[in-house]
Amino acid sequence: MNRTKSRIVGWDLGGVHVKAALVEDGRVIEAVQAACPLWRGVPALDKTFSELPDWARGEADHAVTMTGELTDCFADRADGVRKLSDWAAATLTGRVRIYAGSAGFVSPANAGDISDRIASANWHATAALVGRCRPDALLIDIGSTTADLIPIVGGNPAATGYSDAERLEAGELVYTGVVRTPILAFATHAPWRGRRTALMAETFATAADIHRLTGDLPDGADQQHSADLKGKSLAETETRLARMVGRDRGEGSAQEWRALAAWFAEAQLRPLHDAALVLLSRPDVPPDAPLVVCGAGRFLAERLARRLGREPLPLTDLIAERIPPSGREWVSTCGPAVAVGLIA
Repeated sequence: MNRTKSRIVGWDLGGVHVKAALVEDGRVIEAVQAACPLWRGVPALDKTFSELPDWARGEADHAVTMTGELTDCFADRADGVRKLSDWAAATLTGRVRIYAGSAGFVSPANAGDISDRIASANWHATAALVGRCRPDALLIDIGSTTADLIPIVGGNPAATGYSDAERLEAGELVYTGVVRTPILAFATHAPWRGRRTALMAETFATAADIHRLTGDLPDGADQQHSADLKGKSLAETETRLARMVGRDRGEGSAQEWRALAAWFAEAQLRPLHDAALVLLSRPDVPPDAPLVVCGAGRFLAERLARRLGREPLPLTDLIAERIPPSGREWVSTCGPAVAVGLIA
């Protein structure tokens, strides 16, 4: 006798990307990320939605988390939560539920009443999923724009803060990512041919450029335009990096530009290292708690874990029985969408 499969689509509506994960009978079938310039307005979601796979646009139970409410096209976060929830209710086919962190799921119609629980709660979904697999851990999710460092204690997310502002103060949100962050955010000076040179105060290059030159940037991770609206070849990338130290690409060798990129990658890691050390010093976090890593910047999270003297535990290994053998990088990149789909 044929049985109808349970079909859930988890969503993470971000200000730069839309992420979706198809979950059937408790197993992740596929995950996808697509660029979405939400800062241009909610209609940008419609275009991105039209280009997603059929399963994302078909009938299902839909579980939605978001970070796009902070995008500057909205009056404030509450306005963003309401409009994104309304968009989900009007666009997605089937039942739609909005993730409100520790408050569970609510209907889109009720989302505006608890917008403070819904706004940027995607980190909570990933941490809650980790807590179902490991009672104690430190989740390190490094994405294209931000990094979440979330303690899990007794099987539950144990972040000191909840809102973006609170988590920034607690070091549980570090505003750095492996694609979009301007490298001027990492330092004011950099080494160049034996001197400590000041940097140009311009957005000539981003984190994607340095991690592309070091060879660490995953395929498909950089879905937005470059800072100069030009290509992403190594030569074009070196050109952007050279401008940061007031140079032309021809004034240095490929080896020198790669070394400079590696220095910036190290500079990006330092504040993450400091934040992790503070959280791991909490008395309620056991000394043997694993560091669970995921996100487009998982490679950076793994480097951080080893610097802290611990072996990283990929989220994809933690839920290996629930994900396909192929496409694991996208499952890691789309962690919150995967998590909210599995939790639903």
